[in-house]
Amino acid sequence: MNPRLIRHMCMFAVLALLGMGPGSFRPVAAQEDAPGVEKGVDVLTYGPIHEAFAETVSFDPEAGIVVPKAPPDAINEIPPEQKPEGDVEWIPGYWAWDDDRSDFIWVSGVWRAVPPDRQWIPGYWVRAEDGFQWISGYWAPENQSDTAYLPEPPESVEVGPNVTAPSADYTWIPGCWIWSYGRYAWRPGYWAVMRPDWVWVPAHYVWSPRGYIFVGGYWDVAVANRGVLFAPVFFGIGVTVGPGFYFMPSFMIDLRVFSDCLFLRPRYHHYYFGDYYAARYYQRGIFPWFSPHARRHGYDPIYAHQRWKHRRDRNWEKNLHATYQGRRKYEAARPPRTLYDPKKPHQKPMVSKALDRPFKEPFVPVTKSREGMAKFKPLSKNERA
Repeated sequence: MNPRLIRHMCMFAVLALLGMGPGSFRPVAAQEDAPGVEKGVDVLTYGPIHEAFAETVSFDPEAGIVVPKAPPDAINEIPPEQKPEGDVEWIPGYWAWDDDRSDFIWVSGVWRAVPPDRQWIPGYWVRAEDGFQWISGYWAPENQSDTAYLPEPPESVEVGPNVTAPSADYTWIPGCWIWSYGRYAWRPGYWAVMRPDWVWVPAHYVWSPRGYIFVGGYWDVAVANRGVLFAPVFFGIGVTVGPGFYFMPSFMIDLRVFSDCLFLRPRYHHYYFGDYYAARYYQRGIFPWFSPHARRHGYDPIYAHQRWKHRRDRNWEKNLHATYQGRRKYEAARPPRTLYDPKKPHQKPMVSKALDRPFKEPFVPVTKSREGMAKFKPLSKNERA
């Protein structure tokens, strides 16, 4: 049976068990002092990015992080009433661990332009010896009905290119171990021509308790055309997540975070966005997406594509480092940590501004404005049902 159909059947079965029929949904009341923000729901301007929207690649797959407590039951998340035009799919959110709170936050679902001939296999939490462990999701071939679990691959021997690129239009694709005839064989890296509107995700492995899952290389849609990414949220004490509760995300992440305030956490297999400039985050293994330390752990498809895109700009990477160092030194230059200022209760939620003066006008990563985004269209009644 098709895995996508199985996931949909499981979702409906869970909703039926919980008694969440269409007539039992109730919205969360809006805050009176924060227009557009739900009562008891803290919309975050920093946090992990949904794995289905941006997937990281590790040279040597390793087990996911272990946290001390169990995640809550998955919430009933409803797609927004409008979707971007084009062929996009709604991929639900999930619980993610937040070190600052020592608690779980909800990574909101996304509207996603699906990579050609791929299907999303969502990540999940499992009980481990010392707590609960995260198993990453991945984009599997669309026609794959069974998952093959392989032995642990040898340590990667990838060291980068050994020959000069044929031209500036090429980028280096790292090598990978391939399971063949009952053993692993090394497939060397190679130079490949890049495509302006596509990002290459190289072949890699995903760890799971049952074995290692091979994910073949594929072309993914460029970030600017992937759809709509919604901000993560934290549900406070005043919110009871139970039968009859539903959540509909409304605040979007400005996709310029992928070139402005993007970070990578190899141990958790997630990208992060927002203010992670303090030294404590680097010590936790959250690195700037362009840093050599991050690239030693694996291949960053977004960095590789952006570097190729700016291949004729000699100052591109230099400017990235300068911006990062400036924000580490000057806290006022960092993206805001809150959606609105609680000292100004009637202030409207922040909207994104151009980053032309980074020290006087910090980049605001979360917005409700659709300026510069793809056109939207209403969801039909059948789609929402």
